[in-house]
Amino acid sequence: KDLDESIQGKDVLIVEDIIDSGRTLAYLKDLLSSRAPASLNICTLLDKPDRRETEVDVKYVGFEIPDKFVVGYGLDYNQLYRNLPYVGVVE
Repeated sequence: KDLDESIQGKDVLIVEDIIDSGRTLAYLKDLLSSRAPASLNICTLLDKPDRRETEVDVKYVGFEIPDKFVVGYGLDYNQLYRNLPYVGVVE
């Protein structure tokens, strides 16, 4: 589904839960940039820079984390652990 309204001339903030490779986010940023927003920035709760395959300029980062599989706070593993009130590493 496309956007319901124009972002031309508006300040846009992409909010992500976690950034791994950056490929999807780079695609999305390019797509939204073509619609002439006044500004376009990215914020994420969790960032895994060691997994980055595509350079992505992230303006706001909650936590930079190592290349580990994390769950909780909305992140799941096989539909489990999504409702944990914290972010934890799956060992």
